[in-house]
Amino acid sequence: MALWHFTLVFLFSYILGVESARFTLQNNCQNAIWAGTLSGSGKPLLVNGGLQLNSNEAVPVDAPAAWSGRFWGRTGCTFDESGKGNCATGDCGGVLQCNGAGGAPPASLAEFTLDSPVDFYDVSLVDGYNIPISITPSVNNCTEVKCTSDLNKICPKELQLESNSVVVGCKSACLAFNKPEYCCSGEYNNPNICKPTDYSQVFKTACPKAYSYPYDDATSTFTCSGANYIITFC
Repeated sequence: MALWHFTLVFLFSYILGVESARFTLQNNCQNAIWAGTLSGSGKPLLVNGGLQLNSNEAVPVDAPAAWSGRFWGRTGCTFDESGKGNCATGDCGGVLQCNGAGGAPPASLAEFTLDSPVDFYDVSLVDGYNIPISITPSVNNCTEVKCTSDLNKICPKELQLESNSVVVGCKSACLAFNKPEYCCSGEYNNPNICKPTDYSQVFKTACPKAYSYPYDDATSTFTCSGANYIITFC
């Protein structure tokens, strides 16, 4: 390729935001899951918002520069040939490809903001928990963030989400009780006022690097530069 042509390709790629990070969605669960994706405002949708991942299957997903959004795993899903159906956890409006809809809590989340000016990433249990999830950057000096504990086994009774008499998710206290002190809303919408609760501590003890409530930034937000990321379910 001529140097001038290479330079033009590079410049157009830069202008159009083609430079990207690659996310690899890896299903280590014993059963199939259905990954969901939701992009930040004005950011392009990835894989139309969702796809099926069979057990031990890995799928690469490329994101443009400055992308932001989240990934989660949906469980207990059934879809017809048109892609309509429902999931026991993480459902996004009863469709296979979420297409801009978020996942119904409780759902374990992997969240990213790329190139701002570094990548920010976290595992969040603010919306509750459904399956183990972890983020592994390709850069060695960046932190791997894991939530591999099975919180469904230790979830307080009042937070449990059941399907067919089986605990399939653990709600946040905000979702379960809808009170300002648990949601960090209203007069509690302040990091100096909204503090960890006995319920959020259950999440934090099980997964120390994950967000356990909205103002859990100090121990739960991580940064990296120039990395690709493996998002592992289970």
